[in-house]
Amino acid sequence: AAIEQLNILGRDLEIDVFQAGDEKNPVEICKKAVRQAERDVKGIVILDTAGRQQVDEELMQELRQIRDAVEPHETLFVADSMMGQQAAEVAKTFHDAVGIDGVVLTKMDGDARGGAALSIKSVTGKPIKFIGTGEKLDAFETFHPDRIVSRMLDMGDVLSFIDKAKEAYDLEQSKKLQKKIKKNQFDFNDFREQLQQIKKMGSMQDMLSMIPGAGKLLKGVKVDDKQFVRVEAIIDSMTPYERENHQMINGSRKKRIAQGSGTQINEVNRLLKQFAQMRKMMKKFSSGRMPPGFNLGSMLGRRG
Repeated sequence: AAIEQLNILGRDLEIDVFQAGDEKNPVEICKKAVRQAERDVKGIVILDTAGRQQVDEELMQELRQIRDAVEPHETLFVADSMMGQQAAEVAKTFHDAVGIDGVVLTKMDGDARGGAALSIKSVTGKPIKFIGTGEKLDAFETFHPDRIVSRMLDMGDVLSFIDKAKEAYDLEQSKKLQKKIKKNQFDFNDFREQLQQIKKMGSMQDMLSMIPGAGKLLKGVKVDDKQFVRVEAIIDSMTPYERENHQMINGSRKKRIAQGSGTQINEVNRLLKQFAQMRKMMKKFSSGRMPPGFNLGSMLGRRG
């Protein structure tokens, strides 16, 4: 299963994955992989060794043999941040036995984020180099200690937010959108496009954790990324005319849209109502006014 998963990742990322054939010895597999990469003139080889939550001497011996056989330029320990102190203990054991150059910390979108990073850095003396913030392939970023501390203290992480926004947003499209908002011409085509841009940035919960004070503002709110899929399905079931003229969507149209999207009519009604509210809100924001009674939680998710 692990090999198949690597093959899938390699295909999605357009990266070659070495096929070991009938070879079962991890040391021999790594040696053959490096030789194959040299023949194919590959500049980088990543050797993904077996993962363990508990350390045993057999594994340590295997890792030492791989290290001595291929002499890697860099050895990174991948740790699960949700393991807390246990992750630090395993990291220290690995470092003492094999010697590591840095750490990759996964599941940094969880509630316990940050503590493991401090513990691992303390016991190994090695830097946290990268963090994983979700299950998608783009949920992987360079570790910035100051930004993580800010998130832990609910001071936000505006710089990371800006970095992700720059990657996702097109400047010319943004200018066109601003003009449409000011003229109150924002329609469901624009809304769907914005949903696509947001999805490129990562999970909404993770994005909100980067905004200063969002933790207090959204306390108890559960942001469900799956809701975006249902919203897109509803929009996709609209005709071009309906996307441009949402106010013309009557009862029979709502019924057809619900059937086409696999949703309920009340979900279509809710989206239309929220969309109308959002148009008003965006119009007021564009003129520098905060709309009264604005409820961020109702627009983003539900209360737990």
